[in-house]
Amino acid sequence: MAVELDVFVGNTTIMDEEVYQLWLDGYTVNDAVKVRMEGGVMDECEASADVLLSDTMDQYRTFQMCERLLHSPAKLANQLLFQIPPHRQTVLIERYYAFDDAFVREVLGKKLSKGTKKDLDDISAKTSVTLKSCRRQFDNFKRVFKVVEELKGPLVENIRQHFLLSDKLARDYAAIVFFANNRFETGKRKLQYLTFQDFAFCAGQLINNWTVGAVDNMVEDMDVDLDKEFLQELKELKILITDKDLLDQHKSLVCTALRGKTKAFNEMEANFKNLSRGLVNIAAKLTNTKDVRDFFIDLVEKFIEPCRSDRWTAADMKLYLTHYTNSAHILDTFKHQVVWDRYMGVIKSCIFKMYHD
Repeated sequence: MAVELDVFVGNTTIMDEEVYQLWLDGYTVNDAVKVRMEGGVMDECEASADVLLSDTMDQYRTFQMCERLLHSPAKLANQLLFQIPPHRQTVLIERYYAFDDAFVREVLGKKLSKGTKKDLDDISAKTSVTLKSCRRQFDNFKRVFKVVEELKGPLVENIRQHFLLSDKLARDYAAIVFFANNRFETGKRKLQYLTFQDFAFCAGQLINNWTVGAVDNMVEDMDVDLDKEFLQELKELKILITDKDLLDQHKSLVCTALRGKTKAFNEMEANFKNLSRGLVNIAAKLTNTKDVRDFFIDLVEKFIEPCRSDRWTAADMKLYLTHYTNSAHILDTFKHQVVWDRYMGVIKSCIFKMYHD
């Protein structure tokens, strides 16, 4: 009896995105099979458990062979071993370099070294991210850091071009590299309320305004190192708090502008000098590496917490900082407007992001 068969032969590498995600998340083959079964894949495909196991193992092998190419994503487009359509390559790369916010929040600002890698067991237990996935994410952070460390040009663009990531993911990696390089403290209890995206936003502000790259876009480490000349110039702002006449004049201008516009006016007037000292002292100390590391904790302790205890709303904060910044331009004897605006532009943006009323 003759049997008719329809045969289709192709060389495109078949990759199931759900299985790829299970592999990325660190599931074993058997656990991945269970998840697929629970998801109803056997009913959809009318496949047996053995076929499902074989398919999952086959796909895991393919992903493992692709992994070395994913370490240098440009190689994925130029190799001939796997026939992967361009749109699928983009998905593979983007997902491979994606990370869990809970995981990155634990390592943000830490040195990307063997010492931190030893802590991954504890981080895995704390975040419920599998150890295998933690290792992949950590190694990705380290790999990107090493590649872009000595490159000239904009950090985000370098990451995007070398790792073929989306603009959003490249910006997130730029934040991770920037924090690792400057070792910003993010783990203290008072900072736990801040998310990775809060810090990533602030990193973007710092990179765009306070780094060497903000003034010269073709130097090494341009978007990673803070502009030392600018940090030195910040010391000039101390006159705003050391010159009593200037401090009183600044307070008078700000309070005149705020009177009648907020319920928190009395608290703003009473605390003006303390708050101003807090912000100006943060600026003046940024030439010290330790004070750079403590930048976010200082913002919280010296400014955000006092305002929060006085029950300022986010609108109060915006109103106050706007007039506080602008009023300095009217001060007769204050001659450091450019440095002031460069400093306060970032401070305002970061505080607005960090102040959750």
